Amino acid sequence: MVELNYSSGKSALSIMHPTDNIVAEKKIFRRILRLMGNRFEISVVASTLEEVVAEQYIDEAIAEIRRIEALLTTFNDSSVTSKINESAGLQPVKVDTEVFSLVERSLRISSLTQGAFDISYGSADKRWWNLDKNLQSVPDPATARENVRLINYRNIILDHQQQTIFLKEKGMRIGFGAIGKGYAAERARALLISKGVESGVVNAAGDLTTWGTQPDGNPWTIGIAMPDAPEWPFSYLNISGLAVATSGNYEKFVVVDGKKYAHTIDPKTGMPVEGIKSVTIICSNAEIADALATPVMIMGIDAGLNMINQMKHIGCIIIDEANQLYTSDNVNLN
Repeated sequence: MVELNYSSGKSALSIMHPTDNIVAEKKIFRRILRLMGNRFEISVVASTLEEVVAEQYIDEAIAEIRRIEALLTTFNDSSVTSKINESAGLQPVKVDTEVFSLVERSLRISSLTQGAFDISYGSADKRWWNLDKNLQSVPDPATARENVRLINYRNIILDHQQQTIFLKEKGMRIGFGAIGKGYAAERARALLISKGVESGVVNAAGDLTTWGTQPDGNPWTIGIAMPDAPEWPFSYLNISGLAVATSGNYEKFVVVDGKKYAHTIDPKTGMPVEGIKSVTIICSNAEIADALATPVMIMGIDAGLNMINQMKHIGCIIIDEANQLYTSDNVNLN
């Protein structure tokens, strides 16, 4: 687990800011607010004489994230995602290049993870896994599989010539909850860099992307901690120029008949995954990090690490239910 030392404790990731209070030519300008239903934190490094410009750039980054939220949300009937879902089994929907490309990239990740990542997860019958205090029973394996029968990325049909998206089965639904925050963070980072911001962090509820360095020239750093003791990091990683995302099963769960059921559902079986508390992905792109964290948890330790070890420039840290630590070949924790 990677913990956020200045957050409410809800996030799994953290940037350590040892120089926040020093008087220097450069400082961190930071904004915390709720976007896409999550806690976002946008930080930019700028001269103390550039406060107005820094705040303006943060405003523009926020506007970009809100634009993406309006595009991808399933809570607004007028969004392109809602229109695609409404037309499931009926007709293709023409979309702009941005949405088409995001879906296309999502399908590539689905193929890579053998369906562990699947944006058609919204097709699941969520009545069985409403993880709140009122859940009194869990479905049997056969019922669980029936509840996820419409989850199938292969039934998301792309027409490159017409630039349309078609969901083959009635009742299918797509959603970008497993990739949207990372995509938004990456777009906000790109916008800030285009404005000339040389250093900063966009933290989307723990899915974060960094560039440049802290005001004193030191790299951005995350602390690695066990989910059971987030206030005590046992190792640190320099992540300047990198993105990090964590998927965890240690916060949202329910206990039925003495057994703990976590919120991450295997799209193939319809049952909650077991054995892993958290997965952290480290790479150069927040969208990819966001999209790979949950699939590794679903695939399991051996299969997940085997997949990551075959990918260039992507690292992985896994903590299992017994607090045993596993890492990909390219991650060394001291």
